[in-house]
Amino acid sequence: MTTSTGTYTPKPGAAPLGRMIAAQAALETKMLLRNGEQLLLTVIIPTLLLVLFSTVDIVDTGDGEAVDFLAPGVLALAVLSTAFTGQAIATGFERRYGVLKRLAASPLPRWGLMTAKTVAVLVTEVLQIVLLTVIAFALGWSPQGNPFAVLLLLILGTAAFSGLGLLMAGTLKAEATLAAANLVFLLLLVGGGVIVPLDKFPDTARSVLELLPISALSDGLRDVLRNGASMPWGDLGILAAWGVVGIAAAGKFFRWE
Repeated sequence: MTTSTGTYTPKPGAAPLGRMIAAQAALETKMLLRNGEQLLLTVIIPTLLLVLFSTVDIVDTGDGEAVDFLAPGVLALAVLSTAFTGQAIATGFERRYGVLKRLAASPLPRWGLMTAKTVAVLVTEVLQIVLLTVIAFALGWSPQGNPFAVLLLLILGTAAFSGLGLLMAGTLKAEATLAAANLVFLLLLVGGGVIVPLDKFPDTARSVLELLPISALSDGLRDVLRNGASMPWGDLGILAAWGVVGIAAAGKFFRWE
């Protein structure tokens, strides 16, 4: 059997950009879901908080069923845990071990890598939201309101937390990122309106806490899903502002090595 010259000549070169981003996004998603600490932050803690505080009368959540107050807050916590805490820690250690430096030298452009990471975060969030929603329905949750407003809040919340997480991971050492990201997670869990209503805080503290992205996301989701608001413009504006600031700062100050 004879073949023409050059039939099996290698043709080196990068894969199409879309295929590279898809492959990197699939890898990032697998790493997120296989990481034990990530699983604790993204699934176990939000689930335990939702079940515990919905079934045991520990915190006064006001009139109505506790789950109607808690479910929107826990959904906001899920976005925080994945887009901010988990992404900051993972990216910080990738930067420390030189993974980002090597990826930056690959045919995949840096913005493509960030896109892949964002896709991985969104996929993880979809899985989280589906799981938490099923659990909340089992606990008697009865949401209402505009689904488009909910989607918009989640997207802007993801953008805000993702920008802040990448900013932290790209400017601090990995160990400092690990400590700071977990500390911020705990502080926002307590003071971000997730479990404890903001009206339980003094007026001065409340006026500051309401400007935090976690407070805007949890209150916005609660206004829509519990109170039936059509579009919480104030909360959307806060999230959009945090998103612009966080993403712009991450783009300017992020260090790849």
